[in-house]
Amino acid sequence: MGNEEAVYFSRGLTELTLSFHIIFATIGVGIPLMIMIAQWVGIKKQDEHYILLARRWTRGFVITVAVGVVTGTAIGLQLSLLWPNFMQLAGNVIALPLFMEVFAFFFEAIFLGIYLYTWDRFENQKKHMLLLIPVAAGASFSAVFITIVNSFMNSPRGFDIVNGQLVNINPILAMFNPAMPTKVTHVLATSYMTAAFLLAAIGAYRLVKGSNHVYHKKGLFLTMKMGLLFSIITAILGDFSGKYLAEYQPEKLAAAEWHFETEEGAPLMMYGVLDNGEVKYALTIPFGLSILAHSNPKAEVIGLNEFAEDEIPPLYIHYLFDTMVTIGMLMIGISFVFLLGFWRRWRFVLTKSFLWIVVFGGPLSFLAIEAGWWLAEVGRQPWILRGIMRTSEAATTSGQVDTMLLLFAGLYLILGIGSMVVLTRMFRKNTVEQELADRASDKAGETV
Repeated sequence: MGNEEAVYFSRGLTELTLSFHIIFATIGVGIPLMIMIAQWVGIKKQDEHYILLARRWTRGFVITVAVGVVTGTAIGLQLSLLWPNFMQLAGNVIALPLFMEVFAFFFEAIFLGIYLYTWDRFENQKKHMLLLIPVAAGASFSAVFITIVNSFMNSPRGFDIVNGQLVNINPILAMFNPAMPTKVTHVLATSYMTAAFLLAAIGAYRLVKGSNHVYHKKGLFLTMKMGLLFSIITAILGDFSGKYLAEYQPEKLAAAEWHFETEEGAPLMMYGVLDNGEVKYALTIPFGLSILAHSNPKAEVIGLNEFAEDEIPPLYIHYLFDTMVTIGMLMIGISFVFLLGFWRRWRFVLTKSFLWIVVFGGPLSFLAIEAGWWLAEVGRQPWILRGIMRTSEAATTSGQVDTMLLLFAGLYLILGIGSMVVLTRMFRKNTVEQELADRASDKAGETV
């Protein structure tokens, strides 16, 4: 296997692993906050249904955490095996957040275990809920630290290279790089948003399948509120991300928007196709790109003509940007209409037709997450460490990467199918109605 093939398969395996892991990582970051909110609402309203929501979500969450540990370990292994030159350089600079990410995960796991095994040991539910604070904090900080590493790859800081040697290493400066604020906040907001819409999809699916229990309606209403809140926050943060790209990674912004020539008052291109370098069938928003990049409709936006051809990212990232933005706007619309209809008692929002839209919103939200990560990673090409190390320079020269790709693909297939089977059987054998009846029976027995 030649070097080009090794790079190709290394990129393919890394993309496969990240694409699979991001599903469980997003759940791992977003679900703990939803659990904590549900339990807090249940305590505040003295409503057993919200307490049960927290308990049942936690049971499913534990399964996804286990799979996330496996895929997270695979990422760490592949960084060392597939990108040794990158790790040799970056490991000296950005090892601190990698270590802190592991610490945050263990912090989360310890308190999650305590929370699980003390469900019925606390007479005071408020004290039990306090255990969720370190769980949610650990999950979120785990995402913060690993996203800092990714931010460093997009905007490397905190070291100098003199005669091929690293000098003046400053890990704190490397962590607090220009990409960090927008990337970290965007990752957190999208994780919370996606987790909320996933749980909403599950509740809507149970209603579609004939369970008219108020438990599912309460869960759906709560998660759609959270979904709307965090989707609006995500849209606002997306605007800040556009301004960051305009200042620090203008080639990525230009490629994502098919902006070929530097100009003032640049329009925003949505959709369309490229035909021999000409954009056709696009939805053009006048001055939109100048507003996105600089909050000024007359501002100049740098085009791809300013960059060397071998430093321009693949132009198909435009479709990834369109996918991400379109789904985000769609989910804002769906959640807004549902909540407005629920408050005003519009019957159509609880019809099967509309509920199916909510159901499909769950997978669509994950598709938006995937598109966003592909945009972030592919849009940095040809650099693995922007402006310093190219992807081709960082990759292994091993001839066995294609075999590794097949083996890991098999592992992810087994993990994906296995987790779905376990989750389905777990909740199919223990329905909401049955669990509520059992809890009522237990309370009656205690009273007697």
